[in-house]
Amino acid sequence: MPIPSSPAYSESSIRVLKGLEPVRQRPGMYTRTDNPLHIVQEVIDNAADEALAGHGKKIRVTLHGDGSVSVADEGRGVPFGMHPTENAPVIELVFTQLHAGGKFDKTQGGAYRFSGGLHGVGVSVTNALSQRLEVTTTREGKVARIVFAGGAVCEPLHIRDATAEERKPGTVVRMWPDPQYFDTPAIPEAPLIHLLRSKAVLMPGVTVILAQEGNRQTQTWLYKGGLRDYLSSRLAAEPLIPFFEGSGYADETHDSFAPGEGASWCVAFTEEGETIRESYVNLIATVAGGTHEYGLREGLFSAVKGFIELHSLLPKGVRLVGDDVLSRASFVLSAKVLDPQFQGQIKERLNSRDAVRIVASVVRPALELWLNQNVEHGKKLADLVIRAAQKRQKAAQKVEKRKGSGVAVLPGKLTDCESRDLSINEVFLVEGDSAGGSAKMGRNKEFQAILPLRGKVLNTWEVDKDRLFANQEVHDISVAIGVDPHAAGDTVDLGGLRYGKICILSDADVDGSHIQVLLLTLFFRHFPQLIEAGHVCVARPPLYRVDAQARGKKPATKAYALDEGELTAILDKLRKDGVREGTWTISRFKGLGEMNAEQLWETTLNPDTRRLLPVTIGKYGVEATREAMTQLMGKGEASARRELMERYGNEVEIDV
Repeated sequence: MPIPSSPAYSESSIRVLKGLEPVRQRPGMYTRTDNPLHIVQEVIDNAADEALAGHGKKIRVTLHGDGSVSVADEGRGVPFGMHPTENAPVIELVFTQLHAGGKFDKTQGGAYRFSGGLHGVGVSVTNALSQRLEVTTTREGKVARIVFAGGAVCEPLHIRDATAEERKPGTVVRMWPDPQYFDTPAIPEAPLIHLLRSKAVLMPGVTVILAQEGNRQTQTWLYKGGLRDYLSSRLAAEPLIPFFEGSGYADETHDSFAPGEGASWCVAFTEEGETIRESYVNLIATVAGGTHEYGLREGLFSAVKGFIELHSLLPKGVRLVGDDVLSRASFVLSAKVLDPQFQGQIKERLNSRDAVRIVASVVRPALELWLNQNVEHGKKLADLVIRAAQKRQKAAQKVEKRKGSGVAVLPGKLTDCESRDLSINEVFLVEGDSAGGSAKMGRNKEFQAILPLRGKVLNTWEVDKDRLFANQEVHDISVAIGVDPHAAGDTVDLGGLRYGKICILSDADVDGSHIQVLLLTLFFRHFPQLIEAGHVCVARPPLYRVDAQARGKKPATKAYALDEGELTAILDKLRKDGVREGTWTISRFKGLGEMNAEQLWETTLNPDTRRLLPVTIGKYGVEATREAMTQLMGKGEASARRELMERYGNEVEIDV
C-alpha cells in the first residue's frame, strides 16, 4: 500500500501567533492548569506590589457566587492614558500584551523597584485564560473601566470623574476563569488562604481580607509581629533556643548590591516535629526554594561552624556540612532582589545567583553576633548540629545487601542443597576453604549446604546493624540464610529463612573455639530470633581418632573423641576389652581440613552419628547473657576480662 504524501510545507505553513494567542494555545507554558489559583495570584501579587511600594494598607479578595473572583487594592491605580508609542491606552496594553508592564523599570525611581514581576506576562495571562475580566481603576480624580472577553476588549475604556466616595485611588480586578483551560474551575480554598495569610505576614501593618459573597463571615489577617508571629503560630514543637530573627538591607554606600536589596528572616530550631520552611522574593512565594534559601543556609552554616570551632566543640572525626545546620531548622525568609530571575513563569524557584551573596552577607554577621552574645544558647545549637552530623555520617556508612535484578544474590562460595524443605535443610558455616572442600564432598547434597568462611569473622558485638554488610563474611551469612540482621524485640519476617538448622562448624582447637564464639556473638547480637526459634546449632567435630588393630576374631576398630576426657574413656574401654597397651594408634586432628570427606560425614555431618549442640539462652536469661557477652566481647572491657581471667584462670584445663 503506498504511503500517503504529506501536506505541502511552504511559506504559508508558518503561523505567527499574536497578542494573547500563544497563552491560549499553550496555557501550560505560562501557568498551572490544574486549577485557576495561579492566574488569581497574579492579580493578588500586583496588589501586594503596590503595598510593598508603600501605597495602600488593605487588600480585599472576594469569591463571588458566579465563580468569579475580584481583587481590590488601595494602590495608585493602573495608568489609563495613551501610551506614547503604542497608540493604545496603557491599561489595555497591560492586560492584552505579553511583556508589557511597569515592572521592567528597575531604576531608583521606578514604579516597582522591588517586585515579583519580571516577565510582564502575569495579568495578561490572567486575561487570556478568563472568559471575562473587568478592570476598574481610580487615580488622579478619575475612574476608568475596561472589560475584556476571551482576552480581547469587549467594552472599550470608559473614563469618568470620580465621586466624593471614589476619591481614594485603587484598582479592582474581577475575573471569570475559563473552565476549558483548567482541570477544575474551583479555586482551592486552603492554598488561597495560605497565600493571603503569607502576604499579611510579609507586609506587617497591611490588612488582607478574604470574603465570600453571600457569607457575612470574612477572614482577616493583620500581623504586626511579622515573621516571628507567623512562624510561631505554625510550629508544632517548642523551639530549642529563642527565635533567631533579623533583617539587613544594602544602602547607597554598598559596593556590590543595589540600595534596598537584602532580606528579613526568622529561624527556629526544634528537636522534633515537622519543620516549616517558607521563602519569598519580593513577596512572591518560592515554594521550590532557590538561591536565596542557599544564601540563608550558607550564612547559618558559616556562623554556627565558626562558633563551634571557636569553642572547640567538634568531636574528633565529625565533619559538618550545611544540611546539618538546616536539618532541624524552620524558617520564614523574605528576600528583596532588584532583578529576580525565576525558573519558569510561575516563579516557584529563584535562580538569581546574586541572591546567595545578598542573603548570606546579612545573615552570617547577625548570627555570629547573636551566638557570641548568647553562648549557652549557642552551645545548645552546636550540640543539635553535631548530633545531626553524627547521624548523617552514620547513615552514610550504612551498607546495603548487594542485590541483582531486584533480589539478593546468593554468595558464590555457597554450595547449596537441592531441597527447599525448611524442616530438613541445613547449612554448615565451615571454617576455611580446605575444610569446606571436604564438607562439600562428604555432605548429603539433598538437604545439606556448605558455606566456607575465610579467617576469623568480625567481632560484631559493638557493630551497628547498618554497618554489618561492610564485612563480606557477615554479608554472605545473612544472604545465605535469608534473614536480615535485627535486634531483640524487632518484628522480623522469618519467611525468607532458607534452612531449618544453621550449624557452626569449626576446628576443635583454640582457634576453632574463637571462631565459634565470634559466630555465636553474631547470632546473639544481630539474629536473636533465630536462636529463640531453635535454628542455630554448634557442630562438634572430634579432636582425636583412635585405631586399634585386629586381634584374633575381633576386627580392627576405630573411635573418635571430642576431647581429652572422651579419649581417656575410649582407652579405658580398649584395655577392658583386652587390647594390649601400646597396640593402638592415636591421631590428633589439627583441623577439619585434615579429615577426608568420609571421616567428616561419619563424625560431623551424618544425622545418625554426629553430635549437634543446640544453641539456647540458658537458665540465666537474656539480660545476664548480654552482660556476660559484653564483658567477654566489648572493646572497652579489657580490665574486666583480665579480672575474670585472674579470678578463674586456675580452673582452666590446658590441653597441650
